[in-house]
Amino acid sequence: MTVVLLALLGPASAASAAQPAPPDPALDQSIAPDQPVAAGPAVLSAGHVDLGPRYVDGEWTLLVHDDAAEPVWRDPDQTVLRVTDAAIQTVPDDPAYEFLGVAPGTRVHVVPQVQHDDVVWVGWNTQDPRVMRTIDRGVTLELAGVDGPGTVTMYVQAGTFNAPQVLWRSAEPPGQPMWVEVNTHTHANWVFTEPGVYLVAVRVGADLISGERMSAVRHLRFAVGDATSTEAALAAQPGSVEPAASPAAADAGGDGPAEGSRQWLPLGLAATAAGLAVALAVVVLRGRAARRRAERERAAGAAE
Repeated sequence: MTVVLLALLGPASAASAAQPAPPDPALDQSIAPDQPVAAGPAVLSAGHVDLGPRYVDGEWTLLVHDDAAEPVWRDPDQTVLRVTDAAIQTVPDDPAYEFLGVAPGTRVHVVPQVQHDDVVWVGWNTQDPRVMRTIDRGVTLELAGVDGPGTVTMYVQAGTFNAPQVLWRSAEPPGQPMWVEVNTHTHANWVFTEPGVYLVAVRVGADLISGERMSAVRHLRFAVGDATSTEAALAAQPGSVEPAASPAAADAGGDGPAEGSRQWLPLGLAATAAGLAVALAVVVLRGRAARRRAERERAAGAAE
């Protein structure tokens, strides 16, 4: 796909491709109020997935919005996000990526900021209609903890010459709050340094227009690597995932990347990220516009 080709064309082509582009149409979505919550376990290995707040039976929580086929919400405890070996990339020899905490040449699994047809595409949204009506301006997402064999890092990058912006690092203490405005839909890069089962605990908190404060913690279940059991990921409990050796001791890639692995981390993501920079700005503006509309509607309702 285009992302791979940009990496192979070299810096000059990548810089040219990084000129402003139309927003990614995949980020333009709305969520119907009656979308159901699917029952039973599911394994999602490709397609569009968002984490988002929603009310279930009147209770504030976090669910997985699965838009790969017929849009549904899913219980994170019943959903495995399978990151196959199609997601393998090689850490570049570039100081800008030292925040990943592994040596250049190391092979890692990356859920990309830009959609890749063969890799599950994980983002977040605050677009459930009831959530949009009830929250005051937005929500806070925090990394509440990670159980897994390696480290997890989430970052965004806008443009070839812009430095990566780190959002979450499991190597740092839990917390790392991230503000998300109402009616936002965003994707980022998720980097896993080792294959295996990961439980990524996410806390969502929000002030409601009623004055209440809502909070919930749920675990995203990742099965990273083709050899990782999705059954093990489904059955895993916080604290039960066996850690492996420190990722700093991982092979620095002397054997080179495996055949078929992706090598577009430094250029592919950055070169296509210019369009995402525009898209993210549009998302923020849409969020603010939606908030203003909601405030006008509340004011009109109070006047009546």
